[in-house]
This record gives sequence, structure tokens and C-alpha cells, in this order.
Amino acid sequence: MTRIDAKFAALKAGNRKAFVSFVMAGDPDYDTSLAVMKGLPDAGVDVIEMGMPFTDPMADGPTIQLAGQRALEAGQTMDRTLEMVRAFREGDAETPIVLMGYYNPIYSRGVDRFLEEAKTAGIDGLLIVDLPPEEDDELCIPAQAAGLNFIRLATPTTDHRRLPKVLENTSGFVYYVSITGITGAAQAQAAEVGPEVARIKAKTDLPVVVGFGVKTPETAGAIASVADGVVVGSAIVERIGRGEAAEDVLAFVKSLAEGAHRA
Repeated sequence: MTRIDAKFAALKAGNRKAFVSFVMAGDPDYDTSLAVMKGLPDAGVDVIEMGMPFTDPMADGPTIQLAGQRALEAGQTMDRTLEMVRAFREGDAETPIVLMGYYNPIYSRGVDRFLEEAKTAGIDGLLIVDLPPEEDDELCIPAQAAGLNFIRLATPTTDHRRLPKVLENTSGFVYYVSITGITGAAQAQAAEVGPEVARIKAKTDLPVVVGFGVKTPETAGAIASVADGVVVGSAIVERIGRGEAAEDVLAFVKSLAEGAHRA
């Protein structure tokens, strides 16, 4: 059982929904990013998604793209991202961490080397947006053999024919993308998301969390009420991009978490 599995089991036992926050590793710089990351659990975050900065983030909207650019310009590398995880783990051995991003940086490093280093650093799962199920032998299967969850995206266009293939080797949880398009776009609507979550849950025992288009505590609560959890990324990253202090960013994260946990 991974930390992700244990976290969702505990939340289910307590009849609580998960709040998942996304931050970009190294944005706007290493020290600020680590300070925010270390404060997330006390702000109510159940699972941390950490973005791996990449030069061609095709699924991301302007907010996340700019975060990646800031991080890269500040000198963030895969080595420094793994260093951040190790530093976080010195004070927190329980909060699950998911690395989210693109396959190129992993491929460039070498899959076996990356998986060994990620597992040793304290990573619990991967969410790689540009590897379809047809490429599971490339990373998904090796990752799960190494003890990491491999989380998959399902979208409004994942129809009944495609869904079984998407779910086939997924573990940890399913990330349902509430809107069609890039991150940070339209606002998610619980009335539209609820039936889609139910459709997915009819085909899997995995938790289903919903992300994209969640920007306020009220929306976080509404979406969490029809799913097993909610993810917020762009709304948090936007505040970091505006230069807000870590404590102010974390106060906003806490308000989102409280919204989700009221569901």
C-alpha cells in the first residue's frame, strides 16, 4: 500500500473528501517553492501534486506554462526537484506526493534511473499527461513494479469504449478533467461533473478526484461533493506568480481545503 492508497483509505473511513493541491517545483525559486510545499499539509492539503518544469507543456494553460518558465529560469532541474522532495520528507513522512508532467524529462534521464531516484526521494505516484495507455510498457508498468502509483487522466471525451483502456493499469486514483481544454480555463460545474464521476466509478473501485476549473472554496466544495476529492492548481500558482508571500499563498490554500472538506 502506497501513501496515496493509505491516505484515500483513511479519508474514506472518516467520510472525508480529498483536497489535492498542485504547485510547480521551483516556482518562482527553489526556496519559496519549498517553503510553500512544506506548509501545504498544515493548510489542509491531503495530497501534493508537484509539477516538473518542462519547456513544452502542451496541456497547460498560460498560468502553469509561466510557472514552469519561472522555475526553469531560476535554475530548477530534475535534480533540484528530487532534492525538494527529500527536503520535504525530512519533516513529513506521510503526505503523498505525485509528480505531474511530461515524459521527456524522465526519458532523458533514463526510466530506470528516474524511478529508483524518485522512489528513494519519497515520491509516491506519477501523472504523466502525454503517455497514453498504449505506451504502458514505457513507464506505467515499470513505475508500478517500483512501488509507485501511476495515475491516469479521464476527460469528458473519454467515452465508454475508451474508458476501460484508460483504467486498465491505473492505480492510486483517477484524475477526472472537468472541462475540455487546457488548465486554468473555464469554471467546473458540479451538475455536469457529477454524472461523469458516477460513470467512471461504475467501472473502477479507485477514488475519482476532479481538477481543472476549480478556483474558489465554494467551487472546491461543490465539486468535492460529487467526487472523492478535488484538485486546485492554476488558482494557487497564479498567486505565486503575482509574488504573494508563502504565508499568503498558504492562507488561500487553507480556504480551498476547508471548502473541499466541508463537502
